[in-house]
Amino acid sequence: MCDVLVIVGSGVMADAGLLGELARREFAALGVRGRVEHARDADHQRALMRKEPVVVVVPAPGAEARTLIRQPPGTGVVVPVDLDRVEGALHIHGRGIGGLAWGIRHAVHRARYPAVRRVAYGPSPEQWGDLYLPETVVKVPVVALVHGGYWRSEWAADLMEALCEDLVGRGFAVWNLEYRRPDRHGWAATRQDVAAGLAALDGIGPAAVTGPGEVGDPAVARHVPLDLDRIAVAGHSAGAQLALRAVADGARAAVAVSLAGVLDLAEADRRWLSHGAVAAALGSASPGDAELRASSPLLRVPLGIPQIVVQGRSDDINLVDISRRYATAAHEAGDHITYLDLPGDHQDVITPGTPIWQATAAALTAALT
Repeated sequence: MCDVLVIVGSGVMADAGLLGELARREFAALGVRGRVEHARDADHQRALMRKEPVVVVVPAPGAEARTLIRQPPGTGVVVPVDLDRVEGALHIHGRGIGGLAWGIRHAVHRARYPAVRRVAYGPSPEQWGDLYLPETVVKVPVVALVHGGYWRSEWAADLMEALCEDLVGRGFAVWNLEYRRPDRHGWAATRQDVAAGLAALDGIGPAAVTGPGEVGDPAVARHVPLDLDRIAVAGHSAGAQLALRAVADGARAAVAVSLAGVLDLAEADRRWLSHGAVAAALGSASPGDAELRASSPLLRVPLGIPQIVVQGRSDDINLVDISRRYATAAHEAGDHITYLDLPGDHQDVITPGTPIWQATAAALTAALT
């Protein structure tokens, strides 16, 4: 168990009681002790940040507070969270009040897994993957995760950290991929990054890491060889589109997994899913556009490898329709499809402990082992 301190800066435009309720709910769900403090000014914030090993900061407006979160005092885990969208930010931002919950989850995760190996696959600060290894020295299969968020930069790889923890506990190595999103860098950069990030597994080889363990626990170094003949490429939501597009383009994989995937871009665009997310990501692509056709998994079947297609029945009804039509089309094209249509919503498919994720993990284990 680790202590978590949430610091709310002076002048943050949010109801203090609501922030407290949200934080306490997350502390209870994660099984940690925590508290919320409201900083009077930057000096008070600096003093508070030294008090606990795990700190989440909702910074006050102004340059001084932002300088402090970029150069935090002490050596513990510090996770900044901006409730509003911040242009160019690489930390959690733009998710509204709910961003605080994601920040607490991310901070606790970092404290529990301090020795996760971050590997850059390009020069951009958004081109990296986090490598998790199970406690073994035998060759292990790999699950590569591609996060969703409708291709928007306020959503990042922290969305998949709960799955990383679950999968590594099941004996898999996990590669949690970050990539440049098209709202900042254009569509070509996004698809190129996913391909490059998956290909980077070839260069990692036997991975040496320490841990994992709670903050302060002793860590033991070990070398774990990755079985690159047993790679599952799994994506959530828009990440499923990116994952299956990469597999269709030749990314190494033994199985591909769609978790509530946006797998028909033409129809998703016509139905204006997530307020026009497809058009925003790809630009003004028409249904006959070559890039849209290349990017839409429904138009790329057969992929030529087994696939697990997972869809919660309580999700957006359009995604239920898309997943069902994709599974049918891929099966008719000759692909081996395991289709899991179970109770659950859009987040349940990436939430350990839910029945739909338990079924997914069992299917994934059967496919790779």
